[in-house]
Amino acid sequence: MSGIKDIKKIFGGGSSNLRQFTILAALIVIIIIFQVATNGLTLTPGNLINLVSQYSYILILAIGMVMLIIAGHIDLSVGSVAAFSGIVVASAMKSWDLPWPLAIVLGLVVGALIGAWQGFWVAFVGVPAFIVTLGGMLIFRGGNQFIGNANTIPVPDGFTFIGAGYLPDFGPDTGYNNPTLILGLLVAIAIVYGEFRARKTRIALGAEPIPLWVTTIKLVVLVGVVVAATLSFAGGRVGTSFPVSGIILGVLIVLYSFLTRNTIFGRHIYAVGGNRPAAKLSGVNSRRVDFLLMVNMGVLASLAGMIFVARSNASGPQDGLNWELDAIAAVFIGGAAIFGGIGTVAGSIIGGLVMAVLNNGLQLMGVGIDKVQIIKGLVLLIAVSVDVYNKSQGRPSFIGMLTRRRKLDEGTTEPPAVAPTTGSSADLTPSESTRQQ
Repeated sequence: MSGIKDIKKIFGGGSSNLRQFTILAALIVIIIIFQVATNGLTLTPGNLINLVSQYSYILILAIGMVMLIIAGHIDLSVGSVAAFSGIVVASAMKSWDLPWPLAIVLGLVVGALIGAWQGFWVAFVGVPAFIVTLGGMLIFRGGNQFIGNANTIPVPDGFTFIGAGYLPDFGPDTGYNNPTLILGLLVAIAIVYGEFRARKTRIALGAEPIPLWVTTIKLVVLVGVVVAATLSFAGGRVGTSFPVSGIILGVLIVLYSFLTRNTIFGRHIYAVGGNRPAAKLSGVNSRRVDFLLMVNMGVLASLAGMIFVARSNASGPQDGLNWELDAIAAVFIGGAAIFGGIGTVAGSIIGGLVMAVLNNGLQLMGVGIDKVQIIKGLVLLIAVSVDVYNKSQGRPSFIGMLTRRRKLDEGTTEPPAVAPTTGSSADLTPSESTRQQ
């Protein structure tokens, strides 16, 4: 019996989100299917580079969206906000000769102000986020067309680096892009360090350590994937490598994963989404949480818009259309609960990659855009309906069951769902959905 438990730990049991593993397994299956169906085109270096470059802005939106959905909100305006920020930045560089680094700062400030505007209505007036952001979708879509006069505005070459740039090459001729090789090495080292650090922490806390053979197999698989991906990205055609937009995305994933899992504010997000009245009684300032989440979403939407404009070399009136739908789909496919309280940044990224690979693979097969939209809609519907059906039948929810952290001891009781607001972050206990490594 212990052997079965040990095998489960390879796949995330006990220390990571099993729901994320389930989605990850689905992603791997989809990749294999398309790799066969496209005669090997899916995993070519050029396609992988394009995949990251084309969908990084949607994944950035998914990071902010999952935090809002965990707290019980939703943002329908992110595509319009991204387009509005993009046109403001492009216009500033063209009309005011604003240097592109300052233009990026301007775009982030615009996003923060928009988020603060919408956050005010949500947090302090009490208007549902659905309504506020629905209005914002109309307001800022119109603002985009008003400022740009429904025209396309080009951006300077320096600005395009954040959306269309790659890691520059240097050093000896290895046949690969050396900075990408270094980046892959650093990621592999970080994975090994993190796994053994977690193992050491379990031992220090008096918990039973995961068997060394389990840790070894897990590391071999993870490092093997990193090595394969590194060689693919580093082996692209001359002048290309890992996209700068992918690096920005990676940094955001690390930062926001830490914020949601290891900070007081992150625990408050889950507390508010899991049980808002109880969170208030425990001293959580739910208005502050709501306001800051809306500001954060505005900033990330602006960043996503600028990355898209940089990649497209211009800002246009059609930018941002349906981006909010792709971001929301990524979050729900990645395991977030419809009514809040459950979800992770990593899960949303995996969900976003499922949609990205699905979209990319169907395009490589020559499937029409109409059929692609139908298939993507069915995938989203199935992903959510399976969980809802299991709940209605009194069965364990896939989302709830697969995100449950294994107790360290058989006799351990469930801690309260709402974290107190005093003391160190180590003393805080998030809701069941947040107890993940």
